[in-house]
Amino acid sequence: MSQTEASTWTIGVDVGGTKVAAGFVDSNGEIQKHRRVPMQSRGTAEEGLASVTSAIDEVLRLLPGLEGAARRIGICAPGPLDPHTGVILNPPNVPCWRNFPLRAEIAKRYGGVVKVENDAKAAGLAEALWGAGKGYKNVFYATLGTGIGTGILFDKHIYHGRTGAAAEGGHVTIDHNGPRCTCGKRGCIEILGSGTAIGKRARAKLTEIAARSSAMLQLAGGDINAVTSETVGKAYAAGDPLAQEVLLETVELLTIWLGNMIDLLEPDVIILGGGVAAMLSSLIDEIRKQLPAWCINSRCLEIPIVIARYGAESGIAGGAALCTVPSAAD
Repeated sequence: MSQTEASTWTIGVDVGGTKVAAGFVDSNGEIQKHRRVPMQSRGTAEEGLASVTSAIDEVLRLLPGLEGAARRIGICAPGPLDPHTGVILNPPNVPCWRNFPLRAEIAKRYGGVVKVENDAKAAGLAEALWGAGKGYKNVFYATLGTGIGTGILFDKHIYHGRTGAAAEGGHVTIDHNGPRCTCGKRGCIEILGSGTAIGKRARAKLTEIAARSSAMLQLAGGDINAVTSETVGKAYAAGDPLAQEVLLETVELLTIWLGNMIDLLEPDVIILGGGVAAMLSSLIDEIRKQLPAWCINSRCLEIPIVIARYGAESGIAGGAALCTVPSAAD
């Protein structure tokens, strides 16, 4: 590959609590080469940084001679962080970093353009540029997994708000009497509709209805405490009625929340990513069926609700997307 071709490439980096994934992404959003290394999230700040540079170096070794590609590095990291400065503030899943200048450290080592952004916002940008949101002007993206993260994209630009803290859609309250979320508020959609919540709801039902048989319990080897959202999904696919009950309750909660998002933003498309979204893909029609009851917008059903293009590699694509369009955080 020539240096001219290399200039259209970007390295996307996805930093998580247990791993760092990095890959080359071309101008069409295709991930061509990628590697994954362990993340030393509970060591020193320098050890955490070494995990990131190790992943980048691994990818660079896959395509020798393409030094130009290393001049654009986009990093998805857990929040909270400051996208304006690239400083990681106080992420619970990466405790090694407190007020850590990640962008400055990476730029010092590799040079060129370096961007750092919240993982859900960056993944939403990748979907808007290359994925399920391509062709739409305004996009609402939600990643439904262990937690719930969101991104708001206006004309292919991330909406950051005044300080960069906007779009914390996972912590919108839909039940003020609900359980307390890890953020401190009550009844956030994350504490009610995430993968963690699905597993907890399933375990509670199995405890309350001990005499009721369920494929969930069989899949968990008879141990109620071993039931997770993945267990629920597998049992649902096998036709288990109790698993279906759990997921339909989750769908109702998510529909209430999405109705609020539509009334607030009226996006052109809603994109759902993450493992829980994949698990609920067959229930998208049920969300649409219930949506008019939870939305005052009479044209809410005109808004498509679709599954994201990028799966486990959404962070790599999101990192690369950060270097593709100018950002208000620059």
